[in-house]
Amino acid sequence: MTGPLLDARLVVDRGSFRLDVPLRVAAGEVVALLGPNGAGKTTALRALAGLHPLTDGHVTLDGVDLDRPAHGAWVPTERRRVGVVFQDYLLFPHLTALDNVAFGPRRHGADRRAARDTARQWLDRVGLGGQAHRRPRQLSGGQAQRVALARALAVTPSLLLLDEPLAALDARTRAETRAELHGHLAAHPGATLLVTHDPLDALALADRLVIVEGGRVVQEGDGASVTARPRTDYVARLVGLNLHRGRAGGDQVRVADDLTLTVADRVDGDAFVAFRPAAVAVHPGRPDGSPRNTWPATVGGVQRHGDYLRVRLDGPIVVAADVTPAAAAQLRLAPGRRVWAAVKAAETHAYPATG
Repeated sequence: MTGPLLDARLVVDRGSFRLDVPLRVAAGEVVALLGPNGAGKTTALRALAGLHPLTDGHVTLDGVDLDRPAHGAWVPTERRRVGVVFQDYLLFPHLTALDNVAFGPRRHGADRRAARDTARQWLDRVGLGGQAHRRPRQLSGGQAQRVALARALAVTPSLLLLDEPLAALDARTRAETRAELHGHLAAHPGATLLVTHDPLDALALADRLVIVEGGRVVQEGDGASVTARPRTDYVARLVGLNLHRGRAGGDQVRVADDLTLTVADRVDGDAFVAFRPAAVAVHPGRPDGSPRNTWPATVGGVQRHGDYLRVRLDGPIVVAADVTPAAAAQLRLAPGRRVWAAVKAAETHAYPATG
């Protein structure tokens, strides 16, 4: 990879909300912008596409300033080498698949014949050559997504923007389309930014994750590093971990006034402790032998989670525990039930909260 093809600092003020996100994406790289609803992901995508001007900062693509308020630089949407696949695809309902894909090249100056030739090539590449004369209402969700992708790529964009590209699909179509999309993104020579709230899409499609909360980057890195060391509750929930911050000294981390956990890693200073819900054991009374990591808790809620039940345990810390339905019945787990929670030190992972 060379880089960065995209060099941006996206600063957008919208009332009381302020987006301030630095973003660099290399040629051939796929970066996922991941975050909860209201984090600023869509605002960032619209700013890159030229649909929302920056308040400050810059968008530089392949060495050209597309938006830099301090210098009065602004390139309108239609002149940017940017392709966009919107969440709902936004195909033109009155145009065929062929003419939908040909629309971009036509807007970039190609004559009708050349634009249609390009469109045919792209429909063939996404496996829809035989659907060229169908209109959007005659296409399945997966087919519409591929037409939208072909339309975005037909302008040979330096930057491809994907806004929740799989969100509108059912589970089976989504899995199939995700695999196909991965192949197309791997072949795209430009920079790609995928905006999503789905961790599976992000981990399957992206080379690097940028996590945004409240308009700010809270964590970034490859999938393995982000999932191994989450730094916020949102990221921890995303990857299915309990996460607690505390003060560490050696193999002890104080996570609440009346609870210190013994951990497998030696850390000093501010630290995070993470462990899986499956690592939390639930007992009707204080466990015999009293392992050091035990504490009294109250069942706050019980929900089905795959083949298990996920139990929220309130106490000095709030944790999630996964138990079998049989164990839940035996323990009579219901909201308000008082129990004891335990987690083995070997099941924990502790790491510095800074750096």
